[in-house]
This record gives sequence, C-alpha cells and structure tokens, in this order.
Amino acid sequence: MKLTKKSHACVRLEKDGRTLVVDPGGFSEADAAHGADAILVTHEHPDHFDEGRLRTALEADPSAEVWTLRSVAEKISAAFPGRVHTVGHGDTFTAAGFDVQVHGELHAVIHPDIPRITNVGYLIDGGRVFHPGDALTVPGRPVQTLMLPVMAPWSKISEVIDYVREVRPQRAYDVHDALLTDLARPIYDRQIGALGGAEHLRLEPGESAAL
Repeated sequence: MKLTKKSHACVRLEKDGRTLVVDPGGFSEADAAHGADAILVTHEHPDHFDEGRLRTALEADPSAEVWTLRSVAEKISAAFPGRVHTVGHGDTFTAAGFDVQVHGELHAVIHPDIPRITNVGYLIDGGRVFHPGDALTVPGRPVQTLMLPVMAPWSKISEVIDYVREVRPQRAYDVHDALLTDLARPIYDRQIGALGGAEHLRLEPGESAAL
C-alpha cells in the first residue's frame, strides 16, 4: 500500500491500481480528490469536507463513490444517486478494494458551549491504517499506521501523546497540521517521538511512503 500525504488532514492510499482518498477538505489541494476511486469523509467541517471540490471530483469520474456520515451525505447524495453511502459506528464496507471499518461517533470537544457534531474514523484493511478524523477515537483493534491529528484547536500535546500511547500503533504519521508552524514542528516531533511509544513520522504534502 502506498500512502501519500496531502495538505492538512487529507491522505491518499493506493493499492492494486486503485485509489482511496480520506478527507479532501478546503485546507487541502484543490485536486486532492481527483482520480480517486473512492472517497471517505469523516465529518462536515470545511477543512475535511469541501462540497464544491467533492462535487467536481465526482462529476469528473462517474465511477467514483463516497462513504461518509449522514450530515455530509445529505448535502450531495441527491446529485449522485447510488454513489454516496451513509455510514456510522460499527459499519463495515469495501471501497476501491480496501476493507473499511467505521469507528467513533462524536467530534472532539472544541468548547463546552459548542455542540458536538458527528465524526467517524476509518480503520482500513484490518488496521493497516487508521484515520480518526477530528477525534481521539481508540478503535480497540491493532493499528499499524495511525494518522495522528497532531495539532488542532480542540487538543493539546499531552492529549496527543496519550492518544498514541493508548492506540499503540507501530508508527504514527502527522495529519491535521495546517495550523502548525515550522517553528513549532521540532517541539511536537521531539515530544511525541520521545513520549508516545511509537515511531513518529512526518511527510510533507505530496510525499509518499510504502506501508
């Protein structure tokens, strides 16, 4: 499996000539979802779901399909009948040849005064990759590669470190990093790498790794 990091929370996975994209939002490249056989969206926030860009990708490829939660599916399903699938915690499905399990139900707490929205994470190919979206969801299954939301308005670094410890992946790649400046990156790299208990890695947007 080939993992390619796109900007912020978006990643592309390639296997056997097929491509799965997770969270091609407004902080990612405009063409992040183009060429995908299947697209997974964790929740409705615009840094994870850009309706216009997603519609453009689906219009460009009539065979592309989307799996997402209800709040996102309701915005686009009418325009693409049979191609937008609503999923929730506990569901399993196959998308572009990847086996996917859905874990989690709620977005992390941003502030007690802000109502929490639905958020789902995707465990891919039996734990080879787990993308939690905007939550520190522990799937309760072995995880080889954790897509780690390293910096967000709803988290602090101690929570990120404890999350890595609880999931216990073989390796963790940073995502959700558009707000993390280059000045701060060495601090996160050093502390998560030293305290998380897993190999902590980072890819620049456009860089790839073999899993």
